[in-house]
Formats: sequence, C-alpha cells, structure tokens
Amino acid sequence: MLKARLVTAFLLILLAVWAVFSLGTSWFAGVTATFLLIGAWEWAGLSRLDSAGARFAYVTAVAAAALAAFGLRGGMIADVLIGVAVAWWIGAAALVGACESGLVRRAHFYGPAAGLAGLLVLIPAWFSLVLLHGAAAGRQMLMFLFLLVWSADSAAFLAGRRWGRTPLVPAISPGKTREGVCAALAAGAALALGFAVLKGMDVDEMLVFTALSLVTVLASVLGDLVESMLKRSVGRKDSGALLPGHGGVLDRIDSLTAAGPVFLAGLWMMDRWLP
Repeated sequence: MLKARLVTAFLLILLAVWAVFSLGTSWFAGVTATFLLIGAWEWAGLSRLDSAGARFAYVTAVAAAALAAFGLRGGMIADVLIGVAVAWWIGAAALVGACESGLVRRAHFYGPAAGLAGLLVLIPAWFSLVLLHGAAAGRQMLMFLFLLVWSADSAAFLAGRRWGRTPLVPAISPGKTREGVCAALAAGAALALGFAVLKGMDVDEMLVFTALSLVTVLASVLGDLVESMLKRSVGRKDSGALLPGHGGVLDRIDSLTAAGPVFLAGLWMMDRWLP
C-alpha cells in the first residue's frame, strides 16, 4: 500500500509540473478539467445521487458551468466567482464547527444541499487554477501554491503521527491533530519566506505574502475537513478508488479546493494593498 501510494504521488507530481510549465492555459484548463469532472462524479456519489443518470446529469452541470466560466473569464465573472467561493469557505468553516459541536448533524449533509455545495467547491477551485496559470508570473505562483499545499499536507501527516496528541475535530476527522496543523503552518511559513526571498520581495511584501500563505494553509485544512464531513455523512472512507494508495480524485484535491480560491483572492488583494 505504501509503495503504491508513493508511486502514485510521484506520478501526480510529475503530471502537475508538466501541466503548469509545458501547457498553454487553454490546454491546462482542459487537462485539469478532467480531474474536475472525475471529482464531480465522485462528489455526486457522496451526495447520494446514486443512479448513473443522476450522476451524469450532475457532471454535465459542472462541465457546463466550468465552460461558461472559462469563456467569460475576462469579465466580472472572475471577481464574482472567486468572491462567492471565499464567502462559501467562510460559511463552510462555520458549518464544520457546527457539526463538530453537534449543532448540525453530519447525516444531514448530503442530497441537494451537498450537490449545491459541490458546485461551490469544485468550479471555483478549477477556475482559480486556470486564472493563476494565465496571469503574469502566474505559473510560478501556481507552482508555489501546489508546493505549499503538498508541504503542509506532508508536514501535518508526519508531525501528527509522531507528536499528535490533541484531536482537531474528532467528530469529523479523528486522525487530524492540532500538532499536525501547527506543523503544516510552520512548513508553510518556511516555504513562503524562502519564496519571498527568491522573488526579491521587500519586508512589507514578505510579511503580507507569508500571512497569505498561512491563511491558505488553514484553508487547505478546511477543504480536507469538508470532504471528510461529506464522506462521514454517507459512511465512506474514500471518495473513490481511481488512484492506487490514495482513494479517489477528491481525496487528492480536497485541500486545493479551498486553497486555490483563497490564495488567488489574497494575491488580488496584495496588488491593491501594496504599491
């Protein structure tokens, strides 16, 4: 199992690096849309849209919305969609807290509500990656985002196994610990500072960029928790079985679903805050 997990992770990293630096933005959008649609299929299953017809209809709706967003990406749609995504993730944080405290039952998080949530999770996540890829210096920032999420996930996993004692949200994800989150934040801060130095940022830019990176790490944790909440509501461990050693596509991109829109929104805000 560990060997399969490592091999799959290595191949996915190679694919991500190749797609970021070798493809034009339209081709990048098409390649990443494949993962978007597989993720939509898995999300439909977790939302208890059990029939093949219902799942195909859901995937078709996601594809149509993504195509419309891509076609209108030069207008106000980008600001609106990313703004809606950030608002959703703020609300999702409250939902996770409510489920953990028992105010909302996890069993209620499926069906039409979960299906609608999937649109807010999947489409802005894909759209944010496409927008980053097409921006000036966007490929560097997109690669940084990937490295940030990967390093935070790895640090949380390793530190959680070694030093984890205090559960983060045991009712939703028993394996996650506060110590693991602290390690993820430390890894994110180190990576952000190193990147800022390489980019020649001044002190103000460095501080704001590091703060944005830490917020993005927290968002990546939230993305993971929301998918865990959905899986637990239907008694599933994984979203699928497509990726050996990892589970489904959603199990690999859950952190990015929140991190992508939050990171992009933060970069836009940095442009407005800093000269």
